[in-house]
Amino acid sequence: MGATGAAEPLQSVLWVKQQRCAVSLEPARALLRWWRSPGPGAGAPGAEGRGVFTDACSVPVSEIIAVEETDVHGKHQGSGKWQKMEKPYAFTVHCVKRARRHRWKWAQVTFWCPEEQLCHLWLQTLREMLEKLTSRPKHLLVFINPFGGKGQGKRIYERKVAPLFTLASITTDIIVTEHANQAKETLYEINIDKYDGIVCVGGDGMFSEVLHGLIGRTQRSAGVDQNHPRAVLVPSSLRIGIIPAGSTDCVCYSTVGTSDAETSALHIVVGDSLAMDVSSVHHNSTLLRYSVSLLGYGFYGDIIKDSEKKRWLGLARYDFSGLKTFLSHHCYEGTVSFLPAQHTVGSPRDRKPCRAGCFVCRQSKQQLEEEQKKALYGLEAAEDVEEWQVVCGKFLAINATNMSCACRRSPRGLSPAAHLGDGSSDLILIRKCSRFNFLRFLIRHTNQQDQFDFTFVEVYRVKKFQFTSKHMEDEDSDLKEGGKKRFGHICSSHPSCCCTVSNSSWNCDGEVLHSPAIEVRVHCQLVRLFARGIEENPKPDSHS
Repeated sequence: MGATGAAEPLQSVLWVKQQRCAVSLEPARALLRWWRSPGPGAGAPGAEGRGVFTDACSVPVSEIIAVEETDVHGKHQGSGKWQKMEKPYAFTVHCVKRARRHRWKWAQVTFWCPEEQLCHLWLQTLREMLEKLTSRPKHLLVFINPFGGKGQGKRIYERKVAPLFTLASITTDIIVTEHANQAKETLYEINIDKYDGIVCVGGDGMFSEVLHGLIGRTQRSAGVDQNHPRAVLVPSSLRIGIIPAGSTDCVCYSTVGTSDAETSALHIVVGDSLAMDVSSVHHNSTLLRYSVSLLGYGFYGDIIKDSEKKRWLGLARYDFSGLKTFLSHHCYEGTVSFLPAQHTVGSPRDRKPCRAGCFVCRQSKQQLEEEQKKALYGLEAAEDVEEWQVVCGKFLAINATNMSCACRRSPRGLSPAAHLGDGSSDLILIRKCSRFNFLRFLIRHTNQQDQFDFTFVEVYRVKKFQFTSKHMEDEDSDLKEGGKKRFGHICSSHPSCCCTVSNSSWNCDGEVLHSPAIEVRVHCQLVRLFARGIEENPKPDSHS
């Protein structure tokens, strides 16, 4: 049977799916392992379990959802193999099983024991190890958007998520939203200290509501003025879980690798944590919105603005507005000024995507903190005197992405090598070009080719940027005057443009911003999700 001490491995001969197995629990490695152990009496009772059992299997304790004593009474005893155990006992391990395309599945493995005492020993030891996993949530606040996507949010939660939360002994307070911004308003009003996290069931819009509510509530409690463009924002201690039930689910896809509700629920249950950058968008010292995925002017701004007028078309409005915007082929004149992210260890074209345990994010955060310390003590240039770069011209699109922005239609996203927590945004400038060339650029978002490999496309990794539309310079005189003092001598080398197209709008994570003159700043790892990042080429598990 092996030693019973908590620090010593526990080893026994048990039965799994009619196979006699050696089973080992190693506290030092926090790993449960079992493998076939042929011997006398190899027959076994029970064939419970979801999936296919193979000769050697293992599951980390951190990926065990729960352990239950199995009720063996009333089980079918037609096989003579049951005669080896006059009074069989069993326990079931509920755990994570990896499937294809980054999906996780709920798996069950039942272990049969010849003695009641041995069964209880395994149950007690496993439960004690699970109790030590302090990162797991115990009480969650859940917001369900019943209208987003295909209107399946409530059904998805009840069928795929609630049973897992119940199994993991997670209690919940559930709010089914009835109007826009209800989640944001609720987070400002209620006591959130009693929760271990916030879960949103819906699309990217629902996540944005929760994000704004949580960040805003945290800043208010800390006495931080969100409207100040240079305010140092305070991270929240609560994590956000995303159960995808929208039309695109970009944030979920870019942080987990799939938009599967069961997978996301399991990441919440096991208590995963992933720090993520957030960009603040200001105009004239007023906070407009926060962004975590796409901030797009021109092409993507026109699409979202036009689609808002066609909500009656449902999800088809995005395809219709996309085609209309492409055929319109409008370009917009303006000035983009940006502060390069010198602290980052990657680049937008290095073909090194952000993955679980990302070295680039970890190293970039450390270097950014060192940079900030030096500036604080006067050892390095402060932001207002750092070297800004300026690009003037006519643009079909200006995109800033804090993440790859991958989704089902674009598996690699708008910027495949963008990182979730490196304190930077990838600024993509698409200059005026022919409609045919712009189509070539768009098509590359759906294949493996480099979408930045065009003469009319520029990409920069930045930690802050400003944009002023030529047609809005008078309205935004404060922003313009600051730009003139800092960048006038650089812009004078560019010939003035004669573009007469009116202003576009900004697409900020699917919401329309009507101010063409904005100031954007990236806040490194401001929020945390119940996720671990996309795992590198995970192999489907063979256990259970």
